[in-house]
Amino acid sequence: MDPHVRDCIRSYTEDWAVVIRKYHKLGTGFNPNTLDKQKERQKGLPKQVFESDEAPDGSSYQDEQDDLKRRSVSIDDTPRGSWACSIFDLKNSLPDALLPNLLDRTPNEEIDRQNDDQRKSNRHKELFALHPSPDEEEPIERLSVPDVPKEHFGQRLLVKCLSLKFEIEIEPIFASLALYDVKEKKKISENFYFDLNSEQMKGLLRPHVPPAAITTLARSAIFSITYPSQDVFLVIKLEKVLQQGDIGECAEPYMIFKEADASKNKEKLEKLKSQADQFCQRLGKYRMPFAWTAIHLMNIVSSAGSLERDSTEVEISTGERKGSWSERRNSSIVGRRSLERTTSGDDACNLTSFRPATLTVTNFFKQEGDRLSDEDLYKFLADMRRPSSVLRRLRPITAQLKIDISPAPENPHYCLTPELLQVKLYPDSRVRPTREILEFPARDVYVPNTTYRNLLYIYPQSLNFANRQGSARNITVKVQFMYGEDPSNAMPVIFGKSSCSEFSKEAYTAVVYHNRSPDFHEEIKVKLPATLTDHHHLLFTFYHVSCQQKQNTPLETPVGYTWIPMLQNGRLKTGQFCLPVSLEKPPQAYSVLSPEVPLPGMKWVDNHKGVFNVEVVTVSSIHTQDPCLDKFFALVNALDEHMFPVRIGDMRIMENNLENELKSSISALNSSQLEPVVRFLHLLLDKLILLVVRPPVIAGQIVNLGQVSFEAMASIINRLHKNLEGNHDQHGRNSLLASYIHYVFRLPNTYPNSPSPGPGGLGGSVHYATMARSAVRPASLNLSRSRSLSNSNPDISGTPTSPDDEVRAIIGSKLFHEELALQWVVCSGSVRESALQQAWFFFELMVKSMVHHLYFNDKLDAPRKSRFPERFMDDIAALVSTIASDVVSRFQKDIEMVERLNTSLAFFLNDLLSVMDRGFVFSLIKSCYKQVSSKLYSLPNPSVLVSLRLDFLRIICSHEHYVTLNLPCSLLTPPASPSPSVSSATSQSSGFSTNAQDQKIANMFELSVPFRQQHYLAGLVLTELAVILDPDADGLFGLHKKVINMVHNLLSSHDSDPRYSDPQIKARVAMLYLPLIGIIMETVPQLYDFTETHNQRGRPLCTTTEDCESESGNMISQTVAMAIAGTSVPQLTRPGSFLLTATSGRQHTTFSAESSRSLLICLLWVLKNADETVLQKWFTDLSVLQLNRLLDLLYLCVSCFEYKGKKVFERMNSLTFKKSKDMRAKLEEAILGSIGARQEMVRRSRGQLERSPSGSAFGSQENLRWRKDMTHWRQNTEKLDKSRAEIEHEALIDGNLATEANLIILDTLEIVVQTVSVTESKESILGGVLKVLLHSMACNQSALYLQHCFATQRALVSKFPELLFEEETEQCADLCLRLLRLCSSSIGIIRSHASASLYLLMRQNFEIGNNFARVKMQVTMSLSSLVGTSQNFNEEFLRRSLKTILTYAEEDLELRETTFPDQVQDLVFNLHMILSDTVKMKEHQEDPEMLIDLMYRIAKGYQTSPDLRLTWLQNMAGKHSERSNHAEAAQCLVHSAALVAEYLSMLEDRKYLPVGCVTFQNISSNVLEESAVSDDVVSPDEEGICSGKYFTESGLVGLLEQAAASFSMAGMYEAVNEVYKVLIPIHEANRDAKKLSTIHGKLQEAFSKIVHQSTGWERMFGTYFRVGFYGTKFGDLDEQEFVYKEPAITKLAEISHRLEGFYGERFGEDVVEVIKDSNPVDKCKLDPNKAYIQITYVEPYFDTYEMKDRITYFDKNYNLRRFMYCTPFTLDGRAHGELHEQFKRKTILTTSHAFPYIKTRVNVIHKEEIILTPIEVAIEDMQKKTQELAFATHQDPADPKMLQMVLQGSVGTTVNQGPLEVAQVFLSEIPSDPKLFRHHNKLRLCFKDFTKRCEDALRKNKSLIGPDQKEYQRELERNYHRLKESLQPLINRKIPQLYKAVLPVTCHRDSFSRISLRKMEL
Repeated sequence: MDPHVRDCIRSYTEDWAVVIRKYHKLGTGFNPNTLDKQKERQKGLPKQVFESDEAPDGSSYQDEQDDLKRRSVSIDDTPRGSWACSIFDLKNSLPDALLPNLLDRTPNEEIDRQNDDQRKSNRHKELFALHPSPDEEEPIERLSVPDVPKEHFGQRLLVKCLSLKFEIEIEPIFASLALYDVKEKKKISENFYFDLNSEQMKGLLRPHVPPAAITTLARSAIFSITYPSQDVFLVIKLEKVLQQGDIGECAEPYMIFKEADASKNKEKLEKLKSQADQFCQRLGKYRMPFAWTAIHLMNIVSSAGSLERDSTEVEISTGERKGSWSERRNSSIVGRRSLERTTSGDDACNLTSFRPATLTVTNFFKQEGDRLSDEDLYKFLADMRRPSSVLRRLRPITAQLKIDISPAPENPHYCLTPELLQVKLYPDSRVRPTREILEFPARDVYVPNTTYRNLLYIYPQSLNFANRQGSARNITVKVQFMYGEDPSNAMPVIFGKSSCSEFSKEAYTAVVYHNRSPDFHEEIKVKLPATLTDHHHLLFTFYHVSCQQKQNTPLETPVGYTWIPMLQNGRLKTGQFCLPVSLEKPPQAYSVLSPEVPLPGMKWVDNHKGVFNVEVVTVSSIHTQDPCLDKFFALVNALDEHMFPVRIGDMRIMENNLENELKSSISALNSSQLEPVVRFLHLLLDKLILLVVRPPVIAGQIVNLGQVSFEAMASIINRLHKNLEGNHDQHGRNSLLASYIHYVFRLPNTYPNSPSPGPGGLGGSVHYATMARSAVRPASLNLSRSRSLSNSNPDISGTPTSPDDEVRAIIGSKLFHEELALQWVVCSGSVRESALQQAWFFFELMVKSMVHHLYFNDKLDAPRKSRFPERFMDDIAALVSTIASDVVSRFQKDIEMVERLNTSLAFFLNDLLSVMDRGFVFSLIKSCYKQVSSKLYSLPNPSVLVSLRLDFLRIICSHEHYVTLNLPCSLLTPPASPSPSVSSATSQSSGFSTNAQDQKIANMFELSVPFRQQHYLAGLVLTELAVILDPDADGLFGLHKKVINMVHNLLSSHDSDPRYSDPQIKARVAMLYLPLIGIIMETVPQLYDFTETHNQRGRPLCTTTEDCESESGNMISQTVAMAIAGTSVPQLTRPGSFLLTATSGRQHTTFSAESSRSLLICLLWVLKNADETVLQKWFTDLSVLQLNRLLDLLYLCVSCFEYKGKKVFERMNSLTFKKSKDMRAKLEEAILGSIGARQEMVRRSRGQLERSPSGSAFGSQENLRWRKDMTHWRQNTEKLDKSRAEIEHEALIDGNLATEANLIILDTLEIVVQTVSVTESKESILGGVLKVLLHSMACNQSALYLQHCFATQRALVSKFPELLFEEETEQCADLCLRLLRLCSSSIGIIRSHASASLYLLMRQNFEIGNNFARVKMQVTMSLSSLVGTSQNFNEEFLRRSLKTILTYAEEDLELRETTFPDQVQDLVFNLHMILSDTVKMKEHQEDPEMLIDLMYRIAKGYQTSPDLRLTWLQNMAGKHSERSNHAEAAQCLVHSAALVAEYLSMLEDRKYLPVGCVTFQNISSNVLEESAVSDDVVSPDEEGICSGKYFTESGLVGLLEQAAASFSMAGMYEAVNEVYKVLIPIHEANRDAKKLSTIHGKLQEAFSKIVHQSTGWERMFGTYFRVGFYGTKFGDLDEQEFVYKEPAITKLAEISHRLEGFYGERFGEDVVEVIKDSNPVDKCKLDPNKAYIQITYVEPYFDTYEMKDRITYFDKNYNLRRFMYCTPFTLDGRAHGELHEQFKRKTILTTSHAFPYIKTRVNVIHKEEIILTPIEVAIEDMQKKTQELAFATHQDPADPKMLQMVLQGSVGTTVNQGPLEVAQVFLSEIPSDPKLFRHHNKLRLCFKDFTKRCEDALRKNKSLIGPDQKEYQRELERNYHRLKESLQPLINRKIPQLYKAVLPVTCHRDSFSRISLRKMEL
């Protein structure tokens, strides 16, 4: 066998050599926290119960409440509902379950132990399984396992041919299918031959056709398309048996006859059948072309994709009829054409996922005899796509061909390769097979060969016998493949077509009738022999076939011969040939020459011109068809065989010249074509490596080819990298090369054919997995099938290849890795550059070579120090060092290349950790670090380099034995003892197991020198973290996310690592990260503030910068900082850069929420897994400041991991929220430049990257899916909405995370408390512990956590009762509030625990002083504020808790004799009362006025307990502010302040404090009700009273400041002044200049606003309405009248609509009626079943004397108690009448309190009416008109529009009932009744005044108008004179009687009091 063929076959059949590291999959690179992994680890999580998710089940209870709504007790009844009934309610409710043993006196230690056990049981082991991994691009340390090299397929289509029917069936028809690409003008698949003839038809040919092989009976085929496009057609060609007549004649019957008319044309058909029978008998072995058609593939695929059916039926025909297919289908192409071509075709051309379609092709085109060539076919196809197809005019042959097209299944059964070999899973050889059809890709495909394929295709194209003498018309060509010249030497290697034998010795082309120069369209497929000789050739024989049966005419007559030799100079001869044809048989020995050579004495057609065109194409994995490659392989094989001279082409190379030729052939590899280089890549690299390892001996000399080969490898690899962009992974590794190293490369043997025994030393541990690599391609080759091995050392496993002892005997044999390292170190210039570009390749080769070498030499168990020679280690060290310096020196110039180099180096070191001495590798890492550090000093902006260093470190730390490498301690015995690293001295005492006590425990928690020596890698990681998070680190801000992700990633991987699942081992692992706690504590000020989203005020940072300076709160000591800086970390700023003595006022950059969350989860992991005793010892050493810092951190954790609740997940479902967050993060990173160019680019090309159909060993499938959603055009198709189940699952995970995180926090708090118990110096931090506890209770927690939380809280209170009852008053209040809130939880178990805690709290308070006033007070206040603020508060649950507390009190035997049970009962009843009021408030939740009334009433009920009244006033203020009633809110605050002032004045007598309410009178006359006058006023000295935070001077100041702010918001600046009048003396007394300056500033603002807004138009204070309620439906409100204060400018319609709508909703719309008029309501006339509301607009009313004081607009709108409205009427009942009969009623209302008050509606308590006679009405009208005129005239600045409007109304005659008419009615004659004289006179004087004012106004107007209005002015003046004349006589008539003293002068000046008719109504 030819050596080259032998090598190829070896390469295709040899087993892979795969190195498998036993635990490799556990390194972080392979153990990512992917979604699927997460899901796996999340199985079996318990569902945590959260109150926020539970629907309140109080619905039934609500219904009963509904009827009660209507008849709530009247407001003025007792301040509360009756005691008796509420107690009755309470007695009848059920308590929750009592906690067992709650009342026992158990020692604290015992309680702690029990709590601890319960808390620790059933905990979730892996914290990170609950935390989604941070959002990263592909993690840098992830290396995907390359795909197994395998045969290339494009997208695969399965085509099944179901049936073919013509109108008549008279003869067999044969068909072929093939794909054509019109655009590339290329046939893109071989032919698939099939026939669907009936047995009867086949029978006609029996004499000519040998029995059919099963392989030729296939009716289905699988086509592969690598480049699908819109230009692909499936072409179907039909042939029939040759018969006399041209194609047209033969096709005629098929066109004429119809199946339906079969009976009619019976005779004709019979005749046709017998003819056909004759032709089959005679000419059965020849064929003729018959018909063809084509299917536009993409149309079918895209239409099948769009139709919503399982399989699509598409009918295709090409008649004239409308909608014929090319037109109908084309519409779907147009829009898609705009898509650009990607490497795998357009998006529209995706063949993997369309719906199967069944096509029925109804029309065929007749073949034209003169248009058979492919050129013609392309023209036809291009034409078919045009709407006006020429083909359409042709008359079609009607037929029915049915075919199925569907995506090919993954592994179809019964499949034959193009070589007819069976593909695995071929259960039965008798089943009709499916053929795989070989693809001829439209463009190059770059995939290495992996299977043996050696095929030849022959395409006869045309023949020109025009100039040949003699008869030669019906011509056929017989093709044979000969191995000699004798006719019997034809080889049976030609593949059969359909229904014939598998192989035959000859093939005939179809005959075109009577054509001397025919075209052919045959494809003849030949199986080439493996080894060819010079005698192999193709022989073509031309025959004339006589169709008519004549006497003595032979059937075929030879009319010519020609041939093609197969080899030319040893290379396969292929291509396009135009051959001369000889007329006679060729002579002897013709086959070695070409027919172009003029042989002597031969006769040629047409003078030896080329007359026969034929194309020969080969598809072969043996013949390279590239001269450079051929030459190289030939020379190398010659060396192997020692056969000289070597013939290459027409050269002969002698041995002495061989060396030069060999070198030049290696260099020439560069100029070979890329496609063959890739196809023979494996063989090529194998040969180059062989030349390096085994230098050839030429002419007795060893020739060293190492350097040449190294260069050649480097250039080939770079060439692949540049040209095959789409094949790189994220690290720029070309997938073809990666899979070469991973699977193919092995250390070469000397003798290629020697057998490979497994190394003996490994004994039975080698298990061979026999892997069938027959010629069937290893398509689904699984890694597990290749051989793997393992031995006692888990680090490494390799695969055996022959160690062949002779190798070592040969002097020339070298070790590949040593040679490679050497060549790399010594190379320079462009070679070094190209090696650097693809460093990863050489690194990975080197590592694999090292592993193989160790394996063959049985050194895998040898100690690491002695595994490799010194020389090699030096080379490696030199190499690493130079490459590190390249990284450092070039990162600014070529960042993309440097990023690749950096990761390659890191992966190399990672691999070395598995095979070399670790100490040596650590020294390499250290040298890299040194180079980076020294460079960092000189850089202005270090972030890029630090980012590179992070990548480097992260990759090294992804080693699967990272933990072992860190020598955590002796407990964790590594699988095989790692050699001592760092220095053997320290490693002897490594870990803390031996002498943890001696070392100061702090060493473990700081990045101290011993820590960093013992835990080298962990030290580096944590140091990076500390440096980058340091707030002073300039320019590293962009790396926060990156460094935090690195730590998160490591911890997450330890967490899920099965080797560390044992808690003790995990604790040891956690020890590596103890310093993390300190580092994170340093960052507290920078962490994202999760608490802000809560309703609390920010987080309670106890540490201010000033504190830090006094007591430096550092975790890292000065010396350590120096040490770190010296060894490996650049010194960024000053020596103290680590210390937290931050200069005051430094702005910290805060971390993003995501980074903070990742940091905190890492912290929690360490706290969860670290050894508690170690933590406790460390806490003991911490200062109070540092402990407080830790508590702040925990406080933040509580908020950070708070459960969001299912509803939030549903809301976030749209994903939009996440997207925008990611975008922001990406943007930040891009701006800060931490992402290198490469990652960006890799990200972009990722799209093409992961197209590989098989998932690599992990994750790529998931990635693939993920990438799709990232690409933008995919978005609309991906369904973004998550299913219900997914949301449930997310909520489940989040709930478990929240629970676990809080439990870890609780554990830590317990440790802190123990520390305090031990040291007793740290009592001050208990407050902090409590604060965290309370904060966690306030958050959304699960029932499980709350149980443990309550247990801890009870223990804390019992250990340190003084904490609550003596010091922290606020915290007692907070605790009561939290407990009460949880007592009203809907979840029983939470209520049980909360009531237990509350009961014990009372009991403990009682035991301290026989009275638990403080708790009573706080609980009552808490209940009030809870009730006032909480929306979703359920009183039913709280009632049960109260009952539980009562039950405890009754069962508590110890205290039965004391007053305690009674006190508890009183308290509970009192609480229950508040509760009942609350229920009412809840009913009126929607009715703001009623709600405020109720709150007002409850507050009134608390008149005796100032604290509670204050609470309720505050609640009211809050409600008002919500509704923007700022004036009312301000009043509430003023009342609160007055209340506080009252009590303060009782407590202490300070001159500057207000005396009590009296001081506030100026602000509001209502304030006096706060005065403490009643008898039952509590003295403020009693314990627990007035102890709230407001009952202090600062509390008072706070209330007043709030009041001032609210007044200011309400625009009542005058009141602001009054408030400050009270405040100023207090600040003056305290000499608080700062406050005073603020106040005066605010006063100045207030007064300047008053000045600017003097008119009052800008400040609208409110609109008032009288509202009366009538009807029993209203309950309390029936017959009540109120004055409502509405926002300014409220129209009557608005309030009317609001009330009508509100009560309509409540009682039913048809029940509520609004009374439209303002007349008094007669109750008797109303329908008792309806509810009536009467609404009237009212205005503030002032007596004349009051008007003197109420000057400003503010005066007229403040402190209002009287309101007035007018009702017009006439005596006969109509509302309006003539002037002389029009009366008016004025109603004046007085309210119980002055507006603005603490509520917006106030009761009317008094009502009086005044009736005006018609003349009095006229007087009022005239006065009003006169006033308007005066106002308009004197307005400043003047307003001409307004002036003209008023004038027009006064002077215009058109005005009906204008002034003139009034005068004529009332002044024309003196009244007869003397009582009216005065009115008459008054009216007369009014008119006098009026005319004067008109005149002034006209004068003013004249001065304002422009020339355009002159005429208008004249008109006005004319009108005025007319009016004046008419009025003159009326005005001047005086009543003489008035000027005599008719009546005694004692009369009052005020005429009204005498004359007007008064009607009082009280």
